[in-house]
Amino acid sequence: MEFATFILAAQRGYHQSCDSVIRNSIEQTVVSEQAGFGTAWFAEHHFNNYSLIPSPLMMVAHCAGVTSTIRLGTAVCVLPLYQPQRLLSEIGFADIVANGRLELGVGSGYQQFEFERFGANIEEAPALFSEHLDILLKGLNQDIFEHNGQYQNIPPTAISVRTVQKPTPPIWIASGPARIGRAYREGHNFFVTAFHNGLETLSALRETIEKTAACERKNVTDAKISLLRCCYASDDEDEINSYLDNARFQRRLSEALHQRRQQSLDGYLLQETPTQQDLSFETMRQNLPIGSVNRVIDRLLEEIDILKPDQIAIQTQLGDFDQKTMLRQIELWGDKIIPAINKSLAHAGG
Repeated sequence: MEFATFILAAQRGYHQSCDSVIRNSIEQTVVSEQAGFGTAWFAEHHFNNYSLIPSPLMMVAHCAGVTSTIRLGTAVCVLPLYQPQRLLSEIGFADIVANGRLELGVGSGYQQFEFERFGANIEEAPALFSEHLDILLKGLNQDIFEHNGQYQNIPPTAISVRTVQKPTPPIWIASGPARIGRAYREGHNFFVTAFHNGLETLSALRETIEKTAACERKNVTDAKISLLRCCYASDDEDEINSYLDNARFQRRLSEALHQRRQQSLDGYLLQETPTQQDLSFETMRQNLPIGSVNRVIDRLLEEIDILKPDQIAIQTQLGDFDQKTMLRQIELWGDKIIPAINKSLAHAGG
């Protein structure tokens, strides 16, 4: 089983400077490598405090210089907000400086507030995503490419800065039934999340994945699956409650942005508002791999058995959770949780 950290770089309030949020995210990446995580993923968002990473490829390029083995991924580059010709060179540059450690995650985006400020129509996001991914695949696979589509007309073009990984870095797609189908058709991987829900949601996800693979006449193992999950191991109730509180904060903001509400009094800092979708801390603890080390291990093994992912990406950068405590948590995963899970999986496989 592969393990990754997912770094959102959220800012819960003005008591956190943008400088400290970014530097803490970089430090979590370095410690993740030391702890034995295989990948660090970086989000992309704009114009509010939900996430302070405007370019995950810039984070990859910087973190490439302070790490040596961990793979560095974009989760995700929001393709409708890019000019794909320029993005191709930036992908090549990032993979070069990372010595071939780039994992390229792409998605269509969902925040109208962002799209409006880029002059893009969010209603066209699925079609833009599809065409821009077509262009990326041409540019990555062909020395000279051209494209004539609904949104882009590109004459014969050569990309001068090309990736180390041939023919392309691993490509991951933010999921949805149609995009899972594309992942299977074209040999890509994909992300899934159950948010803060439990085993029933994971079971439904697995059923969707199996049906989609069957419809594409592919084996379900032909694509890698990464499960984004909130996980935390501790016997300290205050630590657990702080993690749950920050996880719920993040979800509240995500839901508000998904519903296309700005909820900002000053044009930047989003106002955290309770919603009908809020879960109690007790329910979140029941649903998620959160609690003692043994509880986290047992619950993750149960979830792995249901969903059968290839990677678990745990959320480490949440709101204003204490940085030193989170660094110790990352080390705990490397020392105890990851080895125990892989030992159990190896024993079961044997």
